Amino acid sequence: MRSTEEIVESLREALGRVGVVLPSLCVDPVTAAGSEPFALVDLGRCNVRTAEHLTDVLRALPVGETLRARVRQVNREAMPR
Repeated sequence: MRSTEEIVESLREALGRVGVVLPSLCVDPVTAAGSEPFALVDLGRCNVRTAEHLTDVLRALPVGETLRARVRQVNREAMPR
C-alpha cells in the first residue's frame, strides 16, 4: 500500500490534470504524528473559483452503477477487519 504522502501527490497530479489546484492539499500533521499507520489527507481551503471548478469537474464525470459499485468495493477493501 502506498504512503499517505504518495497518495497526496497522486491526488495533486490527478486534480492538476483537470485544472484543479488545491493550494493547501497536504498530509494532516496532527494525524501524521499519531500512531495510526496512515494519516488523514487535509484537502485544505480554496477560493470560490476553485471550488466551483472542482464542482464542475465532478459533475461532468459519468456516474453510473459501475462507478458506484467500484467505490463500494474500494471502501469495503479499505475497512480494517
